[in-house]
Amino acid sequence: MDINRRKFFKLAGAAALTFASGLPLMGCGENKSAANAPPVEPAAQSVEGNTVVGDASSSKVYFSKTIDADHLIELYDRINGSIGGRVAIKVHSGEPHGPNILSRDMVKAFQLKVPNSTIIEANVAYGSARGTTEAHRRTLETNGWTFSKVDIIDADGDVNFPVNGGFHLKEVAMGAHLADYDSMIVLTHFKGHSMGGFGGSLKNIAIGCASGAVGKRQVHGLTDYGRWVTGGLFMELMADSGKAICDHFGERLVFINVMNRLSIDCDCTGTSAAKPTMADIGILASTDILAVDQACIDMVYAAPDSRDMIERIESREGLRQLSAMEELGMGSRQYELITVD
Repeated sequence: MDINRRKFFKLAGAAALTFASGLPLMGCGENKSAANAPPVEPAAQSVEGNTVVGDASSSKVYFSKTIDADHLIELYDRINGSIGGRVAIKVHSGEPHGPNILSRDMVKAFQLKVPNSTIIEANVAYGSARGTTEAHRRTLETNGWTFSKVDIIDADGDVNFPVNGGFHLKEVAMGAHLADYDSMIVLTHFKGHSMGGFGGSLKNIAIGCASGAVGKRQVHGLTDYGRWVTGGLFMELMADSGKAICDHFGERLVFINVMNRLSIDCDCTGTSAAKPTMADIGILASTDILAVDQACIDMVYAAPDSRDMIERIESREGLRQLSAMEELGMGSRQYELITVD
């Protein structure tokens, strides 16, 4: 990592640790083969109190270093103006006994503050204890998701969501029940990922809402390419799927990333997930999917103990997730960070 980048974050102060310049870190723009390029040195922005101030095009990202139900609810209250009707709360419920899954007590307390809400999940495309609806329900019980109904959205098949102007996909098969909801809260455990490099809000919806039988195979490339694709192509397929969901819900969609138990492995790895080598960071929330994932990445790059996570991200071309979302017009990489502690 560029030492000047680390110095920039240090000098900017604690609030500036999650600064985003709006410039591509790698693999951005029309040059889709630039995945090995070094990070771009950020342009300076001003810092006022606990707020990193961007320009007029910046999205607001709210941040708390305290990871508990009260702060989760406080952040949500800053972004929930368009959430209503029948509300889906998308989480990653994890493989059996996974050590890094979001606190069920925290999620329970949060859900109690969201009227007419239901936790949702979808089956997976690989052999696991979440591969069928019946087995998935047993895993939900094992992992403590018993305080509320969990809607396995592909239990009754799938429904195609169109991808408007995507890189590769024209449509993605989502769990059929997803169409029954009026709005969605994407509540994500931010962490590493064996194929995506990192798993933030994009991964949580792009793969997490796709049906296990069809949609996840499309996003992983099995349908069109006959193999589990990796690298930049996989990131673009995820962006296509995420765009379909963002277009469907429009403004009725918010994103919350919880940065704790920062393993380089996803919660889908279960008990074999690598132990975290990074300290917990906090909770981020935004109505902009790109801004919230970008802010998390900036926090990772600014952290002094992030070597393992950065290696995981860059070795998988994970930063292509960000530039792909930018190219699809899914949000802004410039953001105003507002600390609520």
